[in-house]
Amino acid sequence: MPAAKPDPALIKPAAKSGKPWLLIACIVLLAAGGAGAAAWYFANQSAQHRIEQAEAKARQQTAKVPAPAQYFALEPPFVVNLFGSASGARYLQIEVQLMTRDPEALKAIEQHAPALRANLLMLFAQQNAEDLVSLQGKQKLQATALRDVRKLMSAETGKPGVDALLFTSFVMQ
Repeated sequence: MPAAKPDPALIKPAAKSGKPWLLIACIVLLAAGGAGAAAWYFANQSAQHRIEQAEAKARQQTAKVPAPAQYFALEPPFVVNLFGSASGARYLQIEVQLMTRDPEALKAIEQHAPALRANLLMLFAQQNAEDLVSLQGKQKLQATALRDVRKLMSAETGKPGVDALLFTSFVMQ
């Protein structure tokens, strides 16, 4: 027997969707929502990153700010005779201030001021007048005086304690 042909009236045509625009609209809406969520996420991450960078920079800047300088004047001014003058007696008058950033070192400087004055007086009294005329001579004396002060402070306290030695007045006659 030959295969029976189906009756065309019994065969249902394939169902066609009458709303393809609804499917496309849903896909577009989902894609737009996903893109918006991704944009928000990355924008939020970028803002958070900028905030973290600003905070790190602020921490670095506050870490770089040194403690305030504190000064101790060695008074009265030093007055010494100078060597090497063919034209007669020469005198040197120097006012000295010591600078530190450590409050404990300032107390130690005050305590040892007599010894510091004595050492600096001996150093200044050994100077040659001709050497102190130039800027380089004055700077060399300043560096030597700072080294001597730090050496004495290290011997007495275990720490140099002095950050700078300043000549606040320098008069030669």
